[in-house]
Amino acid sequence: MTFTQICNPIFEQVINDYHLIDNVDQDINNPYERGTIEYDLYVKNWIDTVQWHLEDIIRDPHIDPSDALVLKRRIDKSNQDRTDLVERIDSYFLSLYGTVPTQPDATINTESPAWAIDRLSILALKIYHMKEQVERDDATDEHRQLCEQKLNILLEQQKDLSQAIDQLIDDIANGRKYMKVYRQMKMYNDPSTNPVLYGKKA
Repeated sequence: MTFTQICNPIFEQVINDYHLIDNVDQDINNPYERGTIEYDLYVKNWIDTVQWHLEDIIRDPHIDPSDALVLKRRIDKSNQDRTDLVERIDSYFLSLYGTVPTQPDATINTESPAWAIDRLSILALKIYHMKEQVERDDATDEHRQLCEQKLNILLEQQKDLSQAIDQLIDDIANGRKYMKVYRQMKMYNDPSTNPVLYGKKA
């Protein structure tokens, strides 16, 4: 079984679990054992799924500005949680393959496995919600047909991205590529680097 054959069903499971209640404030009910990669993948997509719906809510043109500010800060925190989870998943790959001897002509990839998996997680959400549009009873035929065309492209993209991720992991496992993980340094979240937070005057 390839790694994306683990990822994709978990992402689909998360999205279906979320939509049983469909509330951004509902509790996560992770069925996997803490400390496993499956557990982290479930959490990863749960963060993405909740944030997807927060992004919908904040775009309401009639939203109260004070509510929008609260949502904006919640989305900021979600983005940081997402980054932290991606780095944890990359640490998993580093622990698996960190001692693999690299071949003399080994190269580095433009992104780490976990950041590619991050895109796969978002893609699962796009597929779910585009399928919703295809199945809307209140939409025009033209809308549904256009969304079906987009859905087919997303499904093809999911297939291609899954294949590329599995190839990358196989290359790392066999020393054809090597990993270097640069931790995200988001200065605006850091009280020591954001001038507004450390009190520097404009």
